[in-house]
Amino acid sequence: MKTAVLVFPGSNCDRDLAVALERVTGTAPAMVWHGETALPDGVGLVAVPGGFSYGDYLRSGAIAARSPIMRAVVEAADKGLPVLGVCNGFQVLTEAGLLPGALMRNARLTFVCRDATLTVGNASSAFTRSYAAGERIVVPVAHHDGNYYADDETLDRLEGENRVAFRYADTVNGSRRDIAGILNARGNVLGMMPHPERRVEAAHGGTDGRRLFEGLLETVGA
Repeated sequence: MKTAVLVFPGSNCDRDLAVALERVTGTAPAMVWHGETALPDGVGLVAVPGGFSYGDYLRSGAIAARSPIMRAVVEAADKGLPVLGVCNGFQVLTEAGLLPGALMRNARLTFVCRDATLTVGNASSAFTRSYAAGERIVVPVAHHDGNYYADDETLDRLEGENRVAFRYADTVNGSRRDIAGILNARGNVLGMMPHPERRVEAAHGGTDGRRLFEGLLETVGA
């Protein structure tokens, strides 16, 4: 599967995603600069990395969401292309309107960096098919603005439509209803605050994150 990782000024996790994707797919992803106006031909997945795009000025992800390449990503996602946003990438996806809600400062206004236990909610999407509903997995978090917020109506809709992909099994950042990852209505866009790319090899302490990429690879391959 051909993949692409977006690169923004200030991002520092694009290489992590690139390494993980190459380990799983066997092919190095295309690294696409934010100023580009089109995605490479034949891409089966676009990954929006974590970090601090544009230094997190204005709001986390707000400037990156208005970059030229994101217009191409939104258009491709609307046509069904799988898009994964991790950490700051999740923030970019909400700012771009691909996912509802917003990511706010953590409840204690501190940077959180540790392993987080997640409960799998939706296990039937392209991203989560390698997990079982209700399964607990461990994936690290590293964020200062990881507190997912949406109004009650939006949260009820996400839950009613089975679009909550992952929840925190324990309180990490004050996220409303402990939401750690959500899907769009079509199931082809996933935003998650924890970093699955940091759990793709046993040397990382586990491979729970690798299964996300493997499940997607199986779906796209099929």
